Amino acid sequence: MKILHVITTLYTGGAEKLMVDLLPRMKQAGHKVELCVFDGTRTPFFEQLEKNGIRIHWFHKGGSVYNPLNIYRLWRLMRKGWDIVHTHNTAPQLFAAFGEVLCSVVLVTTEHNTSNRRRDWKWYAWLDKWMFRQYKEVICISDQAEINHRKHIGENSNNICTIYNGIDYYRYANAIPDENIKTIGKKIITNVAGFRYQKDQPTLIKAMKCLPEDYHLCLVGDGERRAEFETLVKELGLEQRVHLLGLRSDVPEVLAASDYVVMCSHYEGLSLSSLEGMASGKPFLADNVDGLREIVEGNGVLFEHEDAEGFAAAILKLDSDKEYREQIVKQCQAKAANYDISVMTEKYLTLYKEVLAR
Repeated sequence: MKILHVITTLYTGGAEKLMVDLLPRMKQAGHKVELCVFDGTRTPFFEQLEKNGIRIHWFHKGGSVYNPLNIYRLWRLMRKGWDIVHTHNTAPQLFAAFGEVLCSVVLVTTEHNTSNRRRDWKWYAWLDKWMFRQYKEVICISDQAEINHRKHIGENSNNICTIYNGIDYYRYANAIPDENIKTIGKKIITNVAGFRYQKDQPTLIKAMKCLPEDYHLCLVGDGERRAEFETLVKELGLEQRVHLLGLRSDVPEVLAASDYVVMCSHYEGLSLSSLEGMASGKPFLADNVDGLREIVEGNGVLFEHEDAEGFAAAILKLDSDKEYREQIVKQCQAKAANYDISVMTEKYLTLYKEVLAR
């Protein structure tokens, strides 16, 4: 098959990381796989994909991914004989739907979250429903994501399914610790997430005021909220204890060097960063929200949404009880092992073949 994936950027994020892990495996399975990215700013993810032989088409560097010219640019690319065009994120989803009106192409998309901001715009609902009708299949990445999507669309659609996201489990479970990270402080708490409004790094930063001085927080990622986080760190006097590490291509090694891994969000789909954290062999913590609760409950440690003190208390409990901490690690790794990306890749390719046969 000739497959084109379309995404907004290759900055830090679950959908972006999915491209890095999924596309080379599809290529190894004998398919022609290429990627279209609206914002072609070079990032570690961009370079990893190039290194693995994935051709990347890009439209501009920086600027808004909602630039209307991207409709025309994407339409021109979509005309080049793809068997499947698979979109991720809102702008590609919408612009590909517009392009499909003008050319015959089989569209598939993935809903990566249990919620999104556009669902709160009542005036936008009609456009969302029209857009999803242009797709042969809408893949949700968790059971809750499918439930919420069906509720939002309000239709008994037969083009919706669930395929769980996957990770390269063994790479994270067997990573060698980064020695530079270990020198940052005695106790290292690490969060890997884009600096965007879906995520809730401010709660983690505030929690550092509730923890002893020898605890340090490492935030791996970048994005539009970086200046906001830097200001909050300065206001709280945490410049020596909160470290913004930027974009990294060695996340498995960073996690292996950490003492605790955490995900803190307002909502998620099925968080790849969380599964990777659970695979790392470190105790994993997350706040109790849709998309995190489903995979963490009964395995890792849940704390209440936006509860900085509760997060700090959970860390201290883990630190004081070695048996409890080891139990959490064992449970987390057992859960993460069920989400190896090889299974996901096979299910995606099978779905493509089924869609093309309809």
